[in-house]
Amino acid sequence: MAGEAQTATDYIQHHLQNMAYGKLPAGTTRPDGTVLPESTWTLAQSSEEASQMGFWAVHLDTLGWSIGLGLVFCFLFSYAARKATAGVPHGLQSFVELVTSFIDSLVKETFPHRNSMVAPMALTIFVWVFLMNLMDLVPVDWLPRAAAGVSGNPHLFFKVVPTTDPNATLGMALAVFALMIFFSVREKGVLGFIKELTLHPFHTGKWYFDLLLIPFNFLLEVVSLVAKPISLGLRLFGNLYAGEMIFILIAIVFGVGVLGFAGAMLMHMGWAIFHVLVITLQAFVFMVLTTVYMAMAHHRDEEHEHDQ
Repeated sequence: MAGEAQTATDYIQHHLQNMAYGKLPAGTTRPDGTVLPESTWTLAQSSEEASQMGFWAVHLDTLGWSIGLGLVFCFLFSYAARKATAGVPHGLQSFVELVTSFIDSLVKETFPHRNSMVAPMALTIFVWVFLMNLMDLVPVDWLPRAAAGVSGNPHLFFKVVPTTDPNATLGMALAVFALMIFFSVREKGVLGFIKELTLHPFHTGKWYFDLLLIPFNFLLEVVSLVAKPISLGLRLFGNLYAGEMIFILIAIVFGVGVLGFAGAMLMHMGWAIFHVLVITLQAFVFMVLTTVYMAMAHHRDEEHEHDQ
């Protein structure tokens, strides 16, 4: 964590670095001056070491918090289901029924096809992403200080908002993309999926013209297809990363005297209230776009149906 000699830049960089676990090459000089005699799997102690670990480095904090919050979601909703009564719902049951009915009605309006997996997936995405985003409201120093105290390492990297890690947001987006491809092929067939990529958006109905248009159609459709998961993941990451950055900047102001502390307190409260809308909206957008992409994957144009 931040020490007395730590600059504002060091403080920001420390809070934006994940707890990376990976393999460092032999000969690496650690921050404490020791040199690794052989390649070693270990925790990164600096951003440079995290970069050296490369692609196979694992962000333990992102994995831990995302899995943990997923388990919290499963426990709360399963507990509410077990304790559900036929009477007027109260407390947790009322909240779960409200969220479930809201998601169910939204999916019915957005997804006019038959697939029993889409509504549960939409519910899971909304609640899970919301819980991960919600961690952004925890003061930025509390949990990292606690982790540093428990581990005995004052310089431990520990990020608590999984959605500020592009690995998490793009990972979820790529999972949605894989499902989109799977359902597209399942509903339209391999030939229908290929036709969708090569005969749209330009289609004349005459094979000799359509043959010339295939390269242009394919380029446009592939770019549009690949842009979906990238925009889905980066939108969530960008909004939450920016929100976390503002909280970190406000935290720096807390150390600037009494007036700075009072001003930072007001700024923190104001931004936290506004950020409640941001974290909810971003979870909602991710869920809605996922449902829309599933609907697009199931959609079959009349000409596709005739072709098949």
